[in-house]
This record gives sequence, structure tokens and C-alpha cells, in this order.
Amino acid sequence: MEALITATQFLLALSILIILHECGHFWAARAFGIRVEKFFLFFDAWGFKFFSFKKGDTEYGIGWLPMGGYVKIAGMVDESLDKDQLNSEPQPWEFRSKPAWQRLIVMIGGVLVNLILGIIITTVVTYTQGDRYIPNDKINELGGIYASPMAREFGFKTGDKILKLNGKTVDNLSEEFGSATFLTASNKVVELQRDSQIIELKLPVNMEDKLGSMTDEQKMYPLFAPRMGFAIETVMAGSNASKAGLKKNDRIIAIDSIQTSSFFEFREMLQHSKNKAIKLTVLRGDSVKMDTMKLAAQVTEDGTLGFQPKDLELEQYVKVVNYTVLQSVVIGSEKSIDLLVGTAQSLGKVATGKVNAKKSLAGPVGIAQMFGGEWNWLKFWTLTALLSLTLAFMNILPIPALDGGHVMFLLWEMITGKPVTEKVLYVGQIIGMVFILSLMAFAFWVDIARALGF
Repeated sequence: MEALITATQFLLALSILIILHECGHFWAARAFGIRVEKFFLFFDAWGFKFFSFKKGDTEYGIGWLPMGGYVKIAGMVDESLDKDQLNSEPQPWEFRSKPAWQRLIVMIGGVLVNLILGIIITTVVTYTQGDRYIPNDKINELGGIYASPMAREFGFKTGDKILKLNGKTVDNLSEEFGSATFLTASNKVVELQRDSQIIELKLPVNMEDKLGSMTDEQKMYPLFAPRMGFAIETVMAGSNASKAGLKKNDRIIAIDSIQTSSFFEFREMLQHSKNKAIKLTVLRGDSVKMDTMKLAAQVTEDGTLGFQPKDLELEQYVKVVNYTVLQSVVIGSEKSIDLLVGTAQSLGKVATGKVNAKKSLAGPVGIAQMFGGEWNWLKFWTLTALLSLTLAFMNILPIPALDGGHVMFLLWEMITGKPVTEKVLYVGQIIGMVFILSLMAFAFWVDIARALGF
């Protein structure tokens, strides 16, 4: 069932992005009187399609190959590689008969729609959800960060108090550390307080590689988390937690006399005690009276006891920031630009070999897995915005067969006053398609290699 939900969310997001992207081309073409012969969601490769219908001059349909979509514009060399239409004299309704500036607008129409869509979704999410986070100064007051195993590989320690990122004072730690601008910066310097010392920690250049190749065990923990106490929310019937006598609202403060200041520290200790008997120090009671007791428990082979935790007094520390419509537009635009800049920087590092493409890229399966097996509309729209902006950036790259390739040839024509020959367009389209298909094959191989543990 989870796999079905994951696939459905991915296909829905993909369909929305493809339809609106192609609408950008379609609307621009029709505005300039250019005929659109086909409008397809997914490719009808080798002529196979689920269904189609014709309205006016355009055939609308859904193909069987969910690798994108297309509009077939009259008088244009595109993915169909149809040269027969170019043997006759240009007609007034054809793409090739229009001025270069009109053809340019048609070609960037899809990218503009994806860009605007990403900004709109991010703006709406910002306006409706606002920001909810624990301010960094409060995290430092509570005892600093919990540093996960991956964070410790980068040089952090549990209890560190993060002060600045690349010289900028931190307020929202998770957002600012996880921003594309910081993660893709050439130099990533964190100023932190460790005990009574101020330390400047320089993070590795290939940090994205390591984050992209985290093991399942490493993914069990957030990179950082506030060191907040926790209590038991629910005890699973018949679990080892139930057998040990743990109850709802119990607070576990130590394992074998070693203090646990947060749930993730507790989880790590359990992972190191698989199939072992442990002694839990537990606080039970209310704010008036708390009793301390020792309970014996058996850790399972998975490193668990069988209960759901809850953070203690989380709401009193959470900062809620709501934004006006205008503020949301500004923030949504800034976040979108930040993501585009980060995407460009990441791609640059892959192209120059600074980061491993296999570890940094994701294919269709990897992207689909980002949606998860539970339907969460906030997560769905957030990821859809991310994919829309990424699609806009990738499509504008100056590679033949992509919108950016057509834009490149049109800009050449506008600068030199001479159009690129039909032969160059045709050959360029073939080269571009070979490149794109090779990239798609590589993306599939990345998904398969990850699944097989390579």
C-alpha cells in the first residue's frame, strides 16, 4: 500500500508539472497564431497511447511512457524529428515563419510557467503555514545540539552550541544549515561554542556526497536536534516496553546509569544494546510529585523497546511566525531563488568532479521515494514546488533537445541576424536526445545501484 501511495503522489506531481510546462509552450504558441498539432501528457512512443481526442487543430492525449510530455508545434524541429513538414514553403501558422522574438517566447514559455508555479506554491505554503521552529538561542540554552553519527563525522559533538554559519548569526538552525546556499558553498565554516571555547569548524567540501550516501542506520537520526527531554506517548501492547512496566508519560532519563538528555541519544544507546538487558532510570508522576524508579528491560534485535515518544514542553519553546501576503511573496521568491542557485552550484560541482554524481543525483525511483508512503499534502506541495523549480532550471540549460538548446539557437539568430540551418537544428536535436537519454539511463542505474547497495 505504501508503494502505491508513493507512486501515486509521484505521478500526480509529475503530471501537474508536465501539463503546466507544456501549457506554457501551448499558450505562447497560440497567442502568436502558431498551430499546435499535439499536446501529450507522457510520450506516445512508437505510436502507443492510452487515449486521445482532437479539438480544433490539436490532438490531445496521454501516452504510455511517463518520462515527460510534449507539444508538437507546426514547423518546428522537435523530439519527433519530423523533417517532412520542412520540405514545403513556410506557412503563416508555422513556428518557422514567426519572428525570432516570438519563437523565443514560445520556447521559454514552459520554463517560465514552472518557475512561476514553484514560486506560487512556495509562497502559498509560507502564507498558510508560516514558520514553526525552536530559536537557536533557546536550543543553546537547553544544552546545545544533539549531534548525529553523521554530524560527528563532520566534527560536531553533542552539546555543541552553534553560533554562526559562514559568519551569519543563526536563528532557525535546521532551515539555515539546510539551505542550498550554505550546503553548496565552497567554504562552509561553523562557529560554535564547545564547553568554554569558541571553535571554527570547517566542513568538508564533499559534505553533499556523505549526506547523499547515508546508510539506513544513519537516516534514523536528524543531523541535529535540540537536547530536549522526552516522555512516553504510547506503549505498544505486548512489547518489551510493556513487559518492562513502562507507562504513558514516563520519562526515561538514563540507561545503565548513563544520562540520556534527548530521545535520539536514547535511541543511539539502544542501537548499541541490541539483544541486551538494560536498566532504565525512569521518572513517573506529575509536576507535583515525581518518583524515580529502576526498571529492567530487554532490547530487541532491532534496537528498540516498543513505544512512541513525545517531546516534553515542546510548544513552550516553539516560535511561530506568520507572514502577510506580501511578506510571503518575498520569502517564497527568496527561497525559490536560493534553491535555483543551490541547484546550479550542485550541478557545477558534479560537472567538475568535485562531488560524486552517483551519490548526488537521483533517478525517478529516488525522487518518488522522497514523497514517502503516507499522503501528506504539505509535503506533497513542498516537493512539487521543489521539482517545478528544478525542472525549470534543467530545461533552460543550453543543451539541444531541451528548451534551453532552442533558446541558444534563437539567441544566435537574434545576435547574428542569420538563422541556424535546418541541418544544424536536426543534428543538434539528435545529439541532444542521445545525451538526455544517456543521462536518464544513468539516473536509472543510480536508482538500481542504490537499491542493490552498490
